[in-house]
Amino acid sequence: MHLTQQSAADTSSERELSMSRTFKAPRSLVFKAWTEPAHLARWSGPQGFTTPHHEMDLRVGGTYRACLRAPDGVDHWVKGVYREIRAPERLVMTHCWTDAAGNPTGPETLITVTLTDCDGRTLMKFHQALFESSASRDGHSQGWSQSFDRLVDYLAEGVTP
Repeated sequence: MHLTQQSAADTSSERELSMSRTFKAPRSLVFKAWTEPAHLARWSGPQGFTTPHHEMDLRVGGTYRACLRAPDGVDHWVKGVYREIRAPERLVMTHCWTDAAGNPTGPETLITVTLTDCDGRTLMKFHQALFESSASRDGHSQGWSQSFDRLVDYLAEGVTP
């Protein structure tokens, strides 16, 4: 029985994504970068992607929906529901890929973003789970890593709140 429990725990952890990044920006600005469409449009999505559509109702139970346009012109739609909002330290929301009409095309995952002030810099801890597979997790890891690279560049431009 102990072996089965250990195996289930290993399988679960293989379907989770945890990342951290330190930004040279105040925590309040990094939080706004996550929660205001004008900021999100500048960094969300992998390199070369644009965000032609982003709407959000930033409140617990509120929803968001965005279109990430790939360099080849293909649109990737995502939507979710805000579960927890503690400005400027924590944001919890669901994440689900959809078609253009808003119908789910994949499973729903849960994203948790925690921001810690570090002497004017911000430590971001990012967690997303549970993915269908480690391959799906790895694909998201690449996408988020590129998005966070774009966020570093965006914040370095001297963005103001």
